[in-house]
Amino acid sequence: MASARRGRGASPDAGAIRARYRRILRFAGWNLAVTWWYELFLPRIGLAKVAERSRSKRMRRFAQRFHVLAVELGGLMIKVGQFMSSRLDVLPPEITTELEGLQDEVPPVPFAAIRELAEAELGVPLERAFSMVDESPVAAASLGQAHRARLAPVDAEDTGLTVVVIKVQRPGIDAIVDVDLAALRRVGRWLSHVRLVSDRVNAPALVEEFARTSLEEIDYLHEAASAERFAEEFDGDDRVAVPAVVWERTTRRVLTLEDVTAIKITDGDGLRAAGIDPVEVAPVFAAVMFDQLFTQGFFHADPHPGNIFVTPVADGSDRAAGPGERPWKLTFIDFGMMGEVHSSTRSGLRKLLIAAASRDGKGLVNAMREVGVLLPTAETTELEQAMTQLFARFGGMGFAQLREVDPREFRDFAVQFGEVVRSLPFQLPENFLLIIRAMSLTSGVCSALDPEFNLWDSVEPYAAQLLRDERGNLVQDLAKQALEVAGLAWRLPKRLDALITRIEDGTVAVTTPRLEQRVSRLERTSRRLIAAVVFGGLLIAGVLLRADDVVLGTVLMVASVVPLLYTLFAGRRGR
Repeated sequence: MASARRGRGASPDAGAIRARYRRILRFAGWNLAVTWWYELFLPRIGLAKVAERSRSKRMRRFAQRFHVLAVELGGLMIKVGQFMSSRLDVLPPEITTELEGLQDEVPPVPFAAIRELAEAELGVPLERAFSMVDESPVAAASLGQAHRARLAPVDAEDTGLTVVVIKVQRPGIDAIVDVDLAALRRVGRWLSHVRLVSDRVNAPALVEEFARTSLEEIDYLHEAASAERFAEEFDGDDRVAVPAVVWERTTRRVLTLEDVTAIKITDGDGLRAAGIDPVEVAPVFAAVMFDQLFTQGFFHADPHPGNIFVTPVADGSDRAAGPGERPWKLTFIDFGMMGEVHSSTRSGLRKLLIAAASRDGKGLVNAMREVGVLLPTAETTELEQAMTQLFARFGGMGFAQLREVDPREFRDFAVQFGEVVRSLPFQLPENFLLIIRAMSLTSGVCSALDPEFNLWDSVEPYAAQLLRDERGNLVQDLAKQALEVAGLAWRLPKRLDALITRIEDGTVAVTTPRLEQRVSRLERTSRRLIAAVVFGGLLIAGVLLRADDVVLGTVLMVASVVPLLYTLFAGRRGR
């Protein structure tokens, strides 16, 4: 127990903790206020074009300031920045591009502090645990730091390993993670009161999911167990390799793994020098990630280029690889951030993939509903039409082809169907945070390997295989559908009778959500116009009367504030 307490390292003092907490909240509060002013207030008073003209500059400035904040504070701020840089689907390029380099910019901790923490955790001097430790770090991440080492002869004989990598937590990281999570939880509560956000996502729930994965990431015993589970999932698969864990030199804050350093997956020159075509690596990597997400349900949630190597396979002969043979493997490292997809969600994801591959707009929307992205009560007819038209125009295009499309086409599509998307009750299911991160990083790595890479080329054969697997349960599905039809036939006469009764009573109501929405918006606009006229009348009357009757003129001027406030803020509840 004493060792565990010492292993926390030198924690920041209370003053530094409070200053860190306040700095994070000041940054979040200021940027939320700026966003409210430009994106909500100015459009409400008819100045939307002012907000649009400055949007790109504001986004870039926000990303630059967050970049500085993350590098200076470290801790979970680096993780937040990395997550934002991977959200190419929802965040503008001004933000994602600026935050791309966060992974490689974390300054290393002095080796003396690393030695102190490692010795406290292992209970012995490093010279006894290892025959050699390189004081220069192999990698310095936001939560830990890695050093190459050689096992002592006894451990080397027991494990069959010689060269290893020691991963040691940053001293004081526990206290830093605690304060960062406290600040993020408060920001999450703020966002839960912003309807624009709360209608789309449960921000406090997302923060809690982020907290859970972050706390797991600083528990190296959990990471070691995840590495072994990942290795079991791919046991016998010649595409994937995983480093062995040296349990004898592993604790909650120190992790010792087999050194599997090889060619970084996005190092095109290194791959070609080893006789490996980067273009051939991309579809294999995509297929391995698809297997994790859609078949196994246990997946690497942080597959950025620094966590994946391409390892040439030496078979001890000079024979060239034959057709269909791969002279290399994908080696995964860093299993601190892992995700799990439950069987029900996995089934929905498979249907989502199959629908996307077959350009089935209605099937895609149904799959979105099944995985929880759309609420069950959502009216989706227009969304289905939008997805069908989207597939008809852009389906099958790779990123290189999409870059050649006239931007006006995307803008016209956004204008045509933007209101449909905004009006639907989308939500982000709790376990989707890691799934989205994994898929975003997978797409980015594949595009780096092959600029012409078309994700559809990997999706379609995989979806076809999933479809064949799904047909294995066709008899059960048909039986289930037959029972549903029989039940519907049994209930239909009663439902018709109830409908006729309601028609006779005059209690049938027909709803048209889009029409009602537009009528409601028109009513709000007219009320605000009337209020603006009343405000102008009271203000002018007050100014004119004040010369003769100070009291009455002042009263009228003060009273004009009421319709002014209504004009500025009316419609908030209706939005």
